[in-house]
Amino acid sequence: MNIVVLAGGYSPEREVSLNSGTLIANAMIENGHRVLLLDVYVGLRTEGKDPLSLFQTTKYPPHTISTAVPDLDALKAEYGQGDALIGPHVLEICALADKVFLALHGSMGENGQLQATLDTHGIRYTGSGYAGSLLAMDKDIAKRLFLDAGIPTPPWVYLRKGDADIDARLAAIGVPAVVKPCHCGSSVGVSMADTKKELDAAIDEAFRWGDAVLVEKKIVGRELTVGILDGEALPLVEIIPADDFYNYKNKYQGNTREICPAPVDEGIAKQAQAYTKKGFDALRLRGYARFDFLLDAAGELWCLEANTLPGMTPMSLLPQAAAAVGISYRELCEKMINL
Repeated sequence: MNIVVLAGGYSPEREVSLNSGTLIANAMIENGHRVLLLDVYVGLRTEGKDPLSLFQTTKYPPHTISTAVPDLDALKAEYGQGDALIGPHVLEICALADKVFLALHGSMGENGQLQATLDTHGIRYTGSGYAGSLLAMDKDIAKRLFLDAGIPTPPWVYLRKGDADIDARLAAIGVPAVVKPCHCGSSVGVSMADTKKELDAAIDEAFRWGDAVLVEKKIVGRELTVGILDGEALPLVEIIPADDFYNYKNKYQGNTREICPAPVDEGIAKQAQAYTKKGFDALRLRGYARFDFLLDAAGELWCLEANTLPGMTPMSLLPQAAAAVGISYRELCEKMINL
Protein backbone atom coordinates (compact mmCIF):
# COMPACT_ATOMS: atom_id res chain seq x y z
CA MET A 1 0.00 0.00 0.00
CA ASN A 2 0.89 3.67 -0.34
CA ILE A 3 0.63 5.07 3.19
CA VAL A 4 0.90 8.65 4.43
CA VAL A 5 2.04 8.96 8.04
CA LEU A 6 0.81 12.32 9.34
CA ALA A 7 2.88 13.74 12.19
CA GLY A 8 4.09 17.04 13.67
CA GLY A 9 1.39 19.68 13.42
CA TYR A 10 0.84 22.98 15.16
CA SER A 11 0.78 21.46 18.64
CA PRO A 12 2.91 21.61 21.79
CA GLU A 13 3.23 17.84 21.33
CA ARG A 14 4.66 18.08 17.79
CA GLU A 15 8.13 16.77 18.74
CA VAL A 16 6.62 13.68 20.37
CA SER A 17 4.48 13.19 17.29
CA LEU A 18 7.43 13.47 14.88
CA ASN A 19 9.28 10.88 16.95
CA SER A 20 6.33 8.47 16.85
CA GLY A 21 5.69 9.20 13.18
CA THR A 22 9.24 8.44 12.12
CA LEU A 23 9.20 5.09 13.87
CA ILE A 24 5.78 4.18 12.46
CA ALA A 25 6.90 5.14 8.96
CA ASN A 26 10.00 2.97 9.21
CA ALA A 27 8.01 0.02 10.58
CA MET A 28 5.56 0.28 7.69
CA ILE A 29 8.45 0.42 5.22
CA GLU A 30 9.88 -2.73 6.83
CA ASN A 31 6.43 -4.29 6.39
CA GLY A 32 6.72 -3.76 2.62
CA HIS A 33 4.69 -0.55 2.16
CA ARG A 34 5.59 2.66 0.31
CA VAL A 35 5.45 5.48 2.86
CA LEU A 36 5.44 9.26 2.97
CA LEU A 37 6.13 10.83 6.38
CA LEU A 38 4.45 14.23 6.29
CA ASP A 39 4.29 17.12 8.78
CA VAL A 40 0.64 18.13 8.56
CA TYR A 41 1.44 21.77 9.41
CA VAL A 42 4.47 22.22 7.15
CA GLY A 43 2.96 20.41 4.15
CA LEU A 44 4.75 19.85 0.85
CA ARG A 45 5.93 21.73 -2.19
CA THR A 46 4.99 19.40 -5.06
CA GLU A 47 5.35 21.65 -8.10
CA GLY A 48 6.81 19.72 -11.02
CA LYS A 49 6.78 16.41 -9.13
CA ASP A 50 4.69 13.31 -9.54
CA PRO A 51 3.04 13.11 -6.07
CA LEU A 52 3.20 9.30 -6.10
CA SER A 53 6.99 9.51 -6.45
CA LEU A 54 7.14 11.01 -2.95
CA PHE A 55 6.22 7.68 -1.35
CA GLN A 56 9.44 5.86 -0.48
CA THR A 57 10.83 2.50 0.56
CA THR A 58 13.97 3.83 2.27
CA LYS A 59 13.81 4.45 6.00
CA TYR A 60 13.67 7.92 7.55
CA PRO A 61 16.37 9.22 9.94
CA PRO A 62 15.40 9.16 13.64
CA HIS A 63 13.82 12.19 15.30
CA THR A 64 14.99 13.19 18.80
CA ILE A 65 12.67 14.81 21.36
CA SER A 66 14.15 17.80 23.22
CA THR A 67 13.43 18.52 26.89
CA ALA A 68 11.62 21.78 26.05
CA VAL A 69 8.06 22.12 24.77
CA PRO A 70 8.19 23.46 21.16
CA ASP A 71 7.91 27.22 20.51
CA LEU A 72 4.77 27.41 18.37
CA ASP A 73 5.07 31.16 17.77
CA ALA A 74 8.48 30.57 16.19
CA LEU A 75 7.03 27.73 14.10
CA LYS A 76 4.26 29.98 12.79
CA ALA A 77 6.75 32.75 12.00
CA GLU A 78 9.00 30.31 10.13
CA TYR A 79 6.30 28.98 7.80
CA GLY A 80 4.05 32.04 7.58
CA GLN A 81 0.78 30.15 7.19
CA GLY A 82 -1.22 32.33 9.56
CA ASP A 83 -3.91 30.33 11.33
CA ALA A 84 -4.05 27.53 8.75
CA LEU A 85 -3.37 24.23 10.52
CA ILE A 86 -3.04 22.06 7.40
CA GLY A 87 -0.09 22.81 5.14
CA PRO A 88 0.11 22.94 1.35
CA HIS A 89 -0.94 19.81 -0.59
CA VAL A 90 -1.51 17.70 2.54
CA LEU A 91 -5.10 16.75 1.68
CA GLU A 92 -4.19 16.24 -1.97
CA ILE A 93 -1.45 13.75 -1.04
CA CYS A 94 -3.60 12.00 1.56
CA ALA A 95 -6.33 11.49 -1.04
CA LEU A 96 -3.81 9.67 -3.25
CA ALA A 97 -2.77 7.28 -0.47
CA ASP A 98 -4.46 3.98 0.22
CA LYS A 99 -4.62 4.87 3.92
CA VAL A 100 -3.40 7.56 6.31
CA PHE A 101 -1.71 6.62 9.59
CA LEU A 102 -2.33 9.34 12.18
CA ALA A 103 0.75 9.77 14.37
CA LEU A 104 -0.35 13.15 15.71
CA HIS A 105 -0.66 14.13 19.36
CA GLY A 106 -2.77 16.96 20.72
CA SER A 107 -4.36 19.98 19.04
CA MET A 108 -6.37 19.46 15.86
CA GLY A 109 -4.73 16.09 15.24
CA GLU A 110 -6.42 14.57 18.26
CA ASN A 111 -9.48 16.74 18.97
CA GLY A 112 -11.54 15.65 15.98
CA GLN A 113 -10.90 18.56 13.62
CA LEU A 114 -8.53 16.64 11.36
CA GLN A 115 -10.68 13.50 11.48
CA ALA A 116 -13.73 15.47 10.36
CA THR A 117 -11.72 17.06 7.56
CA LEU A 118 -10.47 13.69 6.32
CA ASP A 119 -14.01 12.30 6.51
CA THR A 120 -15.35 15.06 4.29
CA HIS A 121 -12.68 14.20 1.71
CA GLY A 122 -13.36 10.46 1.84
CA ILE A 123 -9.88 9.71 3.20
CA ARG A 124 -9.41 6.59 5.35
CA TYR A 125 -7.31 6.96 8.49
CA THR A 126 -6.31 5.10 11.65
CA GLY A 127 -7.85 5.49 15.07
CA SER A 128 -11.05 7.06 16.34
CA GLY A 129 -13.41 9.25 14.33
CA TYR A 130 -14.13 12.91 14.90
CA ALA A 131 -16.79 12.41 17.60
CA GLY A 132 -14.75 10.07 19.78
CA SER A 133 -11.64 12.21 19.34
CA LEU A 134 -13.50 15.32 20.51
CA LEU A 135 -15.09 13.58 23.50
CA ALA A 136 -11.79 12.12 24.71
CA MET A 137 -9.69 15.24 24.13
CA ASP A 138 -12.01 17.47 26.16
CA LYS A 139 -11.06 16.26 29.65
CA ASP A 140 -14.16 17.81 31.26
CA ILE A 141 -16.58 16.06 28.88
CA ALA A 142 -14.63 12.79 29.15
CA LYS A 143 -14.82 12.81 32.95
CA ARG A 144 -18.57 13.47 32.85
CA LEU A 145 -18.99 10.47 30.54
CA PHE A 146 -16.79 8.35 32.82
CA LEU A 147 -19.12 9.07 35.73
CA ASP A 148 -22.19 8.29 33.61
CA ALA A 149 -20.61 4.93 32.74
CA GLY A 150 -19.82 4.12 36.39
CA ILE A 151 -16.07 4.75 36.05
CA PRO A 152 -14.55 6.54 39.08
CA THR A 153 -12.62 9.73 38.28
CA PRO A 154 -11.13 12.30 40.70
CA PRO A 155 -13.44 15.21 41.66
CA TRP A 156 -12.73 18.29 39.57
CA VAL A 157 -13.63 21.86 38.69
CA TYR A 158 -13.78 23.13 35.11
CA LEU A 159 -12.57 26.72 34.64
CA ARG A 160 -12.66 29.06 31.68
CA LYS A 161 -10.76 32.33 31.23
CA GLY A 162 -12.79 35.18 32.62
CA ASP A 163 -14.83 33.12 35.10
CA ALA A 164 -15.81 35.38 37.98
CA ASP A 165 -16.35 32.83 40.75
CA ILE A 166 -13.12 30.83 40.52
CA ASP A 167 -12.12 30.98 44.21
CA ALA A 168 -15.55 29.89 45.43
CA ARG A 169 -15.60 26.92 43.06
CA LEU A 170 -12.04 25.91 43.92
CA ALA A 171 -12.98 25.63 47.59
CA ALA A 172 -14.78 22.37 46.76
CA ILE A 173 -11.46 20.86 45.60
CA GLY A 174 -8.96 22.57 47.89
CA VAL A 175 -5.29 21.59 47.95
CA PRO A 176 -3.37 19.49 47.17
CA ALA A 177 -4.65 19.60 43.62
CA VAL A 178 -3.61 18.79 40.08
CA VAL A 179 -4.02 21.52 37.46
CA LYS A 180 -4.06 20.75 33.75
CA PRO A 181 -5.12 22.35 30.46
CA CYS A 182 -8.43 20.86 29.38
CA HIS A 183 -7.34 20.05 25.83
CA CYS A 184 -3.63 19.10 25.98
CA GLY A 185 -1.80 15.79 26.31
CA SER A 186 1.75 14.64 27.11
CA SER A 187 1.40 16.39 30.51
CA VAL A 188 1.97 19.75 28.80
CA GLY A 189 1.05 22.53 31.25
CA VAL A 190 0.29 20.10 34.11
CA SER A 191 1.28 21.17 37.64
CA MET A 192 0.89 19.87 41.19
CA ALA A 193 -0.21 22.44 43.77
CA ASP A 194 0.14 21.93 47.54
CA THR A 195 -0.67 25.50 48.61
CA LYS A 196 -3.12 28.22 47.51
CA LYS A 197 -0.21 30.26 46.12
CA GLU A 198 0.99 27.27 44.06
CA LEU A 199 -2.58 26.64 42.91
CA ASP A 200 -2.97 30.19 41.58
CA ALA A 201 0.38 29.94 39.75
CA ALA A 202 -0.53 26.52 38.33
CA ILE A 203 -3.84 27.83 36.97
CA ASP A 204 -2.04 30.74 35.29
CA GLU A 205 0.42 28.27 33.71
CA ALA A 206 -2.35 25.98 32.48
CA PHE A 207 -4.18 28.91 30.89
CA ARG A 208 -1.06 29.56 28.79
CA TRP A 209 -2.03 26.43 26.81
CA GLY A 210 -5.71 27.08 26.26
CA ASP A 211 -8.89 28.81 27.38
CA ALA A 212 -10.11 25.98 29.63
CA VAL A 213 -8.49 24.36 32.67
CA LEU A 214 -9.25 21.43 34.97
CA VAL A 215 -8.43 21.50 38.67
CA GLU A 216 -8.61 17.97 40.10
CA LYS A 217 -8.40 16.67 43.63
CA LYS A 218 -4.93 15.14 43.92
CA ILE A 219 -5.05 11.37 44.32
CA VAL A 220 -1.85 9.86 45.70
CA GLY A 221 -1.18 6.41 44.32
CA ARG A 222 0.42 4.18 41.74
CA GLU A 223 0.22 5.27 38.11
CA LEU A 224 -1.22 2.65 35.78
CA THR A 225 -2.24 2.63 32.14
CA VAL A 226 -4.32 0.22 30.09
CA GLY A 227 -4.17 -0.07 26.32
CA ILE A 228 -7.04 -1.36 24.22
CA LEU A 229 -6.64 -2.82 20.72
CA ASP A 230 -9.51 -3.99 18.54
CA GLY A 231 -11.86 -4.26 21.51
CA GLU A 232 -9.46 -6.20 23.76
CA ALA A 233 -7.87 -4.63 26.84
CA LEU A 234 -4.11 -5.27 27.05
CA PRO A 235 -2.00 -5.98 30.16
CA LEU A 236 -1.56 -3.10 32.59
CA VAL A 237 1.61 -1.01 32.65
CA GLU A 238 2.84 0.59 35.88
CA ILE A 239 4.63 3.93 35.46
CA ILE A 240 7.26 4.91 38.04
CA PRO A 241 8.84 8.35 37.44
CA ALA A 242 12.36 8.82 38.82
CA ASP A 243 11.24 12.08 40.46
CA ASP A 244 8.30 14.48 40.63
CA PHE A 245 5.46 13.01 38.53
CA TYR A 246 4.94 11.67 34.99
CA ASN A 247 5.53 15.07 33.39
CA TYR A 248 6.72 16.00 29.88
CA LYS A 249 10.42 15.68 30.74
CA ASN A 250 10.09 12.36 32.58
CA LYS A 251 7.98 10.88 29.77
CA TYR A 252 10.41 11.57 26.97
CA GLN A 253 13.91 11.76 28.48
CA GLY A 254 14.16 8.26 29.95
CA ASN A 255 13.48 9.37 33.52
CA THR A 256 10.74 6.82 34.08
CA ARG A 257 10.62 3.09 34.80
CA GLU A 258 7.74 1.09 33.35
CA ILE A 259 6.71 -2.40 34.39
CA CYS A 260 4.52 -4.57 32.16
CA PRO A 261 2.55 -6.49 33.19
CA ALA A 262 2.08 -4.27 36.24
CA PRO A 263 2.54 -6.13 39.57
CA VAL A 264 -1.01 -5.62 40.86
CA ASP A 265 -3.68 -7.93 42.24
CA GLU A 266 -5.51 -9.86 39.52
CA GLY A 267 -8.83 -8.41 40.63
CA ILE A 268 -7.51 -4.85 40.27
CA ALA A 269 -6.08 -5.64 36.84
CA LYS A 270 -9.41 -7.04 35.64
CA GLN A 271 -11.29 -4.05 37.07
CA ALA A 272 -8.96 -1.60 35.27
CA GLN A 273 -9.45 -3.51 32.03
CA ALA A 274 -13.23 -3.52 32.51
CA TYR A 275 -13.22 0.25 33.13
CA THR A 276 -11.11 0.68 29.99
CA LYS A 277 -13.62 -1.21 27.87
CA LYS A 278 -16.49 0.79 29.37
CA GLY A 279 -14.64 4.06 28.76
CA PHE A 280 -13.81 3.06 25.20
CA ASP A 281 -17.52 2.57 24.49
CA ALA A 282 -18.66 5.63 26.44
CA LEU A 283 -16.34 7.90 24.45
CA ARG A 284 -17.33 6.24 21.13
CA LEU A 285 -13.76 5.32 20.30
CA ARG A 286 -12.62 2.85 17.68
CA GLY A 287 -9.53 0.84 16.79
CA TYR A 288 -7.26 1.50 19.74
CA ALA A 289 -6.63 3.84 22.67
CA ARG A 290 -5.01 4.01 26.10
CA PHE A 291 -6.59 4.86 29.46
CA ASP A 292 -4.65 6.28 32.43
CA PHE A 293 -5.45 5.40 36.05
CA LEU A 294 -4.29 5.99 39.61
CA LEU A 295 -4.48 3.21 42.19
CA ASP A 296 -4.74 4.67 45.71
CA ALA A 297 -3.63 3.12 48.99
CA ALA A 298 -7.13 1.79 49.65
CA GLY A 299 -7.03 -0.19 46.41
CA GLU A 300 -9.45 2.12 44.58
CA LEU A 301 -8.93 2.88 40.89
CA TRP A 302 -9.39 6.39 39.52
CA CYS A 303 -9.55 7.01 35.76
CA LEU A 304 -7.79 10.20 34.70
CA GLU A 305 -8.21 10.37 30.92
CA ALA A 306 -8.19 8.56 27.60
CA ASN A 307 -5.56 8.89 24.87
CA THR A 308 -6.95 8.27 21.37
CA LEU A 309 -3.56 8.56 19.62
CA PRO A 310 -1.09 7.25 22.21
CA GLY A 311 2.67 7.51 21.81
CA MET A 312 4.11 5.02 19.35
CA THR A 313 7.79 4.60 19.99
CA PRO A 314 8.66 0.93 20.65
CA MET A 315 9.11 1.85 24.33
CA SER A 316 5.83 3.79 24.54
CA LEU A 317 3.18 2.36 26.79
CA LEU A 318 0.78 0.89 24.23
CA PRO A 319 3.54 -0.90 22.26
CA GLN A 320 4.94 -2.29 25.54
CA ALA A 321 1.52 -3.67 26.47
CA ALA A 322 1.11 -5.19 23.01
CA ALA A 323 4.57 -6.78 23.26
CA ALA A 324 3.49 -8.41 26.52
CA VAL A 325 0.91 -10.45 24.58
CA GLY A 326 3.31 -11.29 21.77
CA ILE A 327 2.55 -8.46 19.31
CA SER A 328 5.77 -6.95 17.94
CA TYR A 329 6.04 -3.25 17.10
CA ARG A 330 5.84 -3.94 13.37
CA GLU A 331 2.83 -6.22 13.87
CA LEU A 332 1.15 -3.58 16.01
CA CYS A 333 1.55 -0.91 13.32
CA GLU A 334 0.17 -3.32 10.71
CA LYS A 335 -2.85 -4.11 12.92
CA MET A 336 -3.54 -0.41 13.39
CA ILE A 337 -3.51 0.35 9.67
CA ASN A 338 -5.78 -2.65 8.97
CA LEU A 339 -8.38 -2.00 11.69
